[in-house]
Amino acid sequence: MELSNLIQFLTASVILTLMPGPDNLFVMAQSITHGRKAGIATSLGLCTGITFHTMAAAFGVAALFYQSSVAFQFVKYAGAAYLLYLAWQAVKESKHPLPSSVQSVSGQNLRALFKRGIVMNVTNPKVSLFFLAFLPQFVSPEAGNLTWQMIGLGLLFMLQAILIFTLISVLSGTFGQKLITNRKIHTYIHLGKAALFTVIGVRLALAEK
Repeated sequence: MELSNLIQFLTASVILTLMPGPDNLFVMAQSITHGRKAGIATSLGLCTGITFHTMAAAFGVAALFYQSSVAFQFVKYAGAAYLLYLAWQAVKESKHPLPSSVQSVSGQNLRALFKRGIVMNVTNPKVSLFFLAFLPQFVSPEAGNLTWQMIGLGLLFMLQAILIFTLISVLSGTFGQKLITNRKIHTYIHLGKAALFTVIGVRLALAEK
């Protein structure tokens, strides 16, 4: 694959990752509430989910979501229901006693956040459709096997996403440390997180192909 093509792909990927969207807002919300480690764990989960969508696009499975309305609707509503569950959990957290600092999470909870990130990413069929449309634009028959090219591009997209999400986690975690110990702000942050999850869930439920 030509270097110019890789540079164009990486530039487009960085711009898309930096644009406000469900994933980076989700990472920001976790970092503000529970600290940078929580944000990084969530980021790694979200980016691990990218491997699923990359493989789906590379081997043609993502085309099934485009062709099968039933498959698309099932995965879409499962993801929406999970996000609404997270919104309900955030509302409950808003009523918890005020912490003396950002509530850092244990290793076990970090694993739970990692899994939460994977579930959120994998259960969004629009991501599969995005990769199915995005990756082929940067592959070339002259450069060799198209499947391996798409897998390589997907991994490159995942690596740049990890770097950007980690930066968001660090900045948001530092920001959250200064705010979360204020009673009103503590409540607003959790309610804001609940509203964010609700909006993302409803948008996903209403999404069309």
